[in-house]
Amino acid sequence: MSATIEAVRGMRDVLPAGQRQAVAVQRTLEATFEAYGYEPIDLPIIESRELYLRKLGEELAGKVYEFNFGGRDLALRPEWTASVLRAYVAHLQDQPLPLRLRYSGPVFRYERPQRNTYRQFTQVGVEIVGGPSPRADAEALALARAGLDAVGVTGYRVLMGHVGVVRDMLAQLDLSERSQDTLVWSLERIRKEGAAAVRAHLREGVGEPAIDLPPGLDEEQARAWLLRTLQAMEIDLSTGTRSLEHVVARLLRKLRRREERAAIERALEVLERLVAIQGPPSRALPALAALLEEQGLQARALDEVRAILALVAAHGIEPDQIDLDFGLGRGLHYYTGLIFEIADGNGTQLCGGGRYDDLVAALGGQKAVPAVGFAYGLERVVAAATGAPMPPRRPLALVAPVADEDYAYAQEVAARLRERGLAVSVDVRGRALTRNLSDAARRGARYVAIVGVEERASRSLVWRDLERHDERRVSLDALGDLSSSSQSGQTPAPPG
Repeated sequence: MSATIEAVRGMRDVLPAGQRQAVAVQRTLEATFEAYGYEPIDLPIIESRELYLRKLGEELAGKVYEFNFGGRDLALRPEWTASVLRAYVAHLQDQPLPLRLRYSGPVFRYERPQRNTYRQFTQVGVEIVGGPSPRADAEALALARAGLDAVGVTGYRVLMGHVGVVRDMLAQLDLSERSQDTLVWSLERIRKEGAAAVRAHLREGVGEPAIDLPPGLDEEQARAWLLRTLQAMEIDLSTGTRSLEHVVARLLRKLRRREERAAIERALEVLERLVAIQGPPSRALPALAALLEEQGLQARALDEVRAILALVAAHGIEPDQIDLDFGLGRGLHYYTGLIFEIADGNGTQLCGGGRYDDLVAALGGQKAVPAVGFAYGLERVVAAATGAPMPPRRPLALVAPVADEDYAYAQEVAARLRERGLAVSVDVRGRALTRNLSDAARRGARYVAIVGVEERASRSLVWRDLERHDERRVSLDALGDLSSSSQSGQTPAPPG
């Protein structure tokens, strides 16, 4: 068959050189987490579909690889946080808090393929379960920066927002809780497409019911009134797949949304100005204070923002090294407070995270538990770590048995060389010595050990250094200690 089997579109094959670099970066990030006291956790790639669709948000939920198998709705993991919190609820609620957990592994999203964006990629991250704001928030921000510094990423930019600030403002604008949620989840769309796009989206969801609610009704009264009205109009609601309760609740939401159009319009105007506030705290905080005063609003969560900025200084980070961005949304519905991203000099996001104090309870926890975390996109971090050196490789040696009878002794020689820190392969193709020497040079091997009948008899080997063009016979018991120089990446001295 001449056709080549290709990887699934949007996925990618990682070849040896790239994998070595990725593994080195991943190990450095994990070592940084370990130095801060984070314990490793590993979880299944396949989870219940419901776990993700409840809290991911409309944009990310549409990118989940989902399927039904054995009568169960399942999904490939699109991110780690919900899975980690699911595992916490299932197994770790008896552990002392805060619980610092770290993880690394593949996630899957049906993204549009572009530079350093793949449908399967690797997240490396942490969660601080039971870590309240502002100290745990400051630790998460500092740790995210420390990891990038450790792998040699430079010129990155930290963006920090706070969902609590937005919620505090919306709570004062006579909006239903559902409308507040919708607007909070629309922050990214407002920032990217403007308020007009969100306004159109909201109108699509409202429709134009032909009736109006009497003023002053609470939810129960409004539901009863609406049901009586529909029955009086002799509208048959018994057909279709939706229950009567579902139809009435849906229509009531539309009527409530239409009632609050003026409040939504004001909220959109305020949010459009809010998402434009971006920059170092010395500029962004006064701009936000001015907006709040002009609109007659308050934001108690702003005190938490100031506290986080003050605490990052204890980690050696000046507040003005962080840009505030109150339009940051990240497309996830579970955030409740701090939210942040780190991007490289080209604007490519390397890292993102935030606070999600309601997620443990939402997933069935015994009680509400504060939590905060973040994750790197490993492939993007590797691409940004252009100044990081390639990890050193053990010097490579090839053991070349002259004849089949020499193969067993060649394995003994290879084992002795590996004990001394070399990476050693043994010829398995039975090639002539000239072919083995040529192959060793092509593969970048530094040494060739030649063994034949004479070497077997004298328990020795012919040791050829391809770089120094040096060759000598060496006793197997007098190889010398190659381990220290090999493992340090230095050129080992020839045995003898």
